Amino acid sequence: MTDYFEVHERDSAARLGELRLSESVTTPALVDDVVEDAGSEWFQSQEFPTGDDSQLTILPYRGFPAGTREEVQESFAPDYPDVDYPSAAVVTPRTAQDYGADAYVLSNAPGFVGHASAFVNAVVEAKKRLPADSALYLSGVATPANAAVLAYAGVDLLDGHRAAVYGTQGTYLTTDGEHELAELDDLPCACPACQRPLAEFTREHCKEHNLNALRAELSRVRTRIRQGRLRDYVEGQARHEAWLTAAFRELDQDWTYLEERTPVQRDNLLLAASEDTLRRVEIQRFADRVTSRYVNRYGDDRPLLLVPCSARKPYSDSQSHRQFQDAAKYRAHVVSMTSPIGVVPQDLELTYPAQHYDSVVTGRWSEDEKQFVARVLRRYLENTDYPRVIAHVPPEGYRDIVERVESDLDVPVEYTVEDHPTTGESLANLRDALSGEDQIWVSEREERTLRAVADYQFGRGAGDDLLGDITVQGRYPKLQALDADGEQLAALVPQYGLLSLTIHGARRWVDSPVETNTVEIDDFVPRGSVLAPGIVNADDDIRVGDEVVVQGPSAFAVGKAEMSGREMSESTRGIAVDVRHSEEL
Repeated sequence: MTDYFEVHERDSAARLGELRLSESVTTPALVDDVVEDAGSEWFQSQEFPTGDDSQLTILPYRGFPAGTREEVQESFAPDYPDVDYPSAAVVTPRTAQDYGADAYVLSNAPGFVGHASAFVNAVVEAKKRLPADSALYLSGVATPANAAVLAYAGVDLLDGHRAAVYGTQGTYLTTDGEHELAELDDLPCACPACQRPLAEFTREHCKEHNLNALRAELSRVRTRIRQGRLRDYVEGQARHEAWLTAAFRELDQDWTYLEERTPVQRDNLLLAASEDTLRRVEIQRFADRVTSRYVNRYGDDRPLLLVPCSARKPYSDSQSHRQFQDAAKYRAHVVSMTSPIGVVPQDLELTYPAQHYDSVVTGRWSEDEKQFVARVLRRYLENTDYPRVIAHVPPEGYRDIVERVESDLDVPVEYTVEDHPTTGESLANLRDALSGEDQIWVSEREERTLRAVADYQFGRGAGDDLLGDITVQGRYPKLQALDADGEQLAALVPQYGLLSLTIHGARRWVDSPVETNTVEIDDFVPRGSVLAPGIVNADDDIRVGDEVVVQGPSAFAVGKAEMSGREMSESTRGIAVDVRHSEEL
């Protein structure tokens, strides 16, 4: 059986991969469970000079992994002529580079795990230098309490060494920390090792339990990655140790590292359960695009109507928002204010994560929430033109935010809520405030929705430059954009609120001034998917979930990215693009 490591699913920096030695295992996993039957050669190391007064430790491997590029094989052999080509290499962040290995062991992990900044710096530096389709292994550090954060940072392989040692020393490990056996009054676990009275529970049983708990935690982590919800879990799990909370906050500060690895679209729930959610890539990316890419196409003669968010998503399906529109009669452009998203123009209410989040509602806003939403609202209003603003928002929290921004505006703000937005008096105030305004018709709203989504997805101005003169077909939310000849360019996908291009739309994209996400392939015609070995080059700005154009000597295609652009260029295996339409040239 050929050895290799292949990534199958991604959740930010965390990954589900397949590591195959004597048998296949899904990562994140314990190396103990991988190499038990793989033969001892995988861990027999040799030392070789790196040229900078340090040593590179190589763990031998018989031959290169399947799919390894010829240039990698040719460049590696002259440097290390006396070594069997490696499946694993031990590196430091400074010596990390592509040695043609399946896995890389980051040395001195016990020295930096437990120290947030040192941990994040070591992992991020190593991952930036190592090939995208290799596994990262941290040895001697894993516990049930820290495994989720280690995986969230991008670690693929761990071992049970620390958990086993703690067990033999009488330390009982759980996902919330460490407990001395002598201090336990009960065994808070149902694993096989714990199925006995506490008086009969030995240190050997404690070792067995610790390993069981670590495996169980990694199973939960893999499930969360499959669901695309590891971050939700980490925000709670990391609270049990201060350094873990600090570590994932440090990761949030490294925007480049996490943003490159975070999908632009999903259809799973994003739980906003803590103020740390405000720093998530998905939240920051949405706020940045809304405030830098959104174009107000309703003209400077239509007022802005600010309303509160609703628990039901999309907002327009909620009872409260239907009441707002019944009163407003579609005579203003509606923008919802919400934590943790910021502001959501009604045109983008389907766009991830606007319809995919759930937040903890207490009726009280924290100062951090107020500052964030006020900052987003201010930036939004600086980049859009409205003759006036109608703030139909509750006095608690929402009004305070608007008042913080009001002094910076050159347009008047009118408040229409005295107590609650849905009372008869408040709705009457809203109706009176908009009396005399022209109605925005359905066809107008639908066309501008498609253009707004195009701006958000492809860049400011794409709604005009890419779509051009369009006719809208279908009923919201299942809208299609047709060109002047009646040929379909794109369709709005309700599940995540972005556009899916046709071949005709993709060609229009390439011919337009809008920056294109391009994947160059070898001389073949893709059917269904493009695998990484067939890719010649890919734009670095491509993110998982992006629309991409696939071009080669014999084919033109359009589809959705399953890897980032960097991964596409570096990987030797795995699905890179899910092709929707293709043409042979």
